[in-house]
Amino acid sequence: MKYLSLRSQFIELGVFSMHQVKAVFPNFSPNNFIRWQQVGLIVKLRQRFYAFREVVSQPNFAFFLSNFIYKPSYISLHTALAFYGIIPEAVTQITAVSSLKTADFQNDVAQFSYKRIKPHLLFGYEQKPFGNRTISIATPEKAILDLLYLYPFYNTESEIENLRFDEDFVHNELNIEKLELYLDKFNNKKLAKRVEIFRNLYEI
Repeated sequence: MKYLSLRSQFIELGVFSMHQVKAVFPNFSPNNFIRWQQVGLIVKLRQRFYAFREVVSQPNFAFFLSNFIYKPSYISLHTALAFYGIIPEAVTQITAVSSLKTADFQNDVAQFSYKRIKPHLLFGYEQKPFGNRTISIATPEKAILDLLYLYPFYNTESEIENLRFDEDFVHNELNIEKLELYLDKFNNKKLAKRVEIFRNLYEI
């Protein structure tokens, strides 16, 4: 089988599986994947899932893959805050939240970390375009709340200050009404206290 036949059939999917390939090309040999991986044409992602090298190289493909390999989930926490430029932290792994159990994965694309959150708290994210597909990522307000909720050691001004929030964003772009609305949905007194510390620190 020729590589270009596979590419023309599956390039638009972003991620494809051995099962999908076999459904279209019943006589497909897995040895083709081994050979194409060795020459860098395709990348093995996880459990019989693959992507073409040029797709993997697209900006934010790791975000799309994070959504794909662990569902339901959305990008949040440090990764979302860095994406929006709210914190200066370099992204060393892709952080997300999910209603499934806490998990970590690693492949040639990135390291992926998922923190468990209760199903009724799986809200406050938006769909961002990624080619002809989308990426689920928390709004800035929800990313802040997820962070303070899932990392309870951010419970002092000094700990929160260490995150180095962009003060221009906090004072001019952060939607306080949305933050308060989302906070009410958590119905968590300890989180409310940490949010109060955050707001007092930045005088918002």
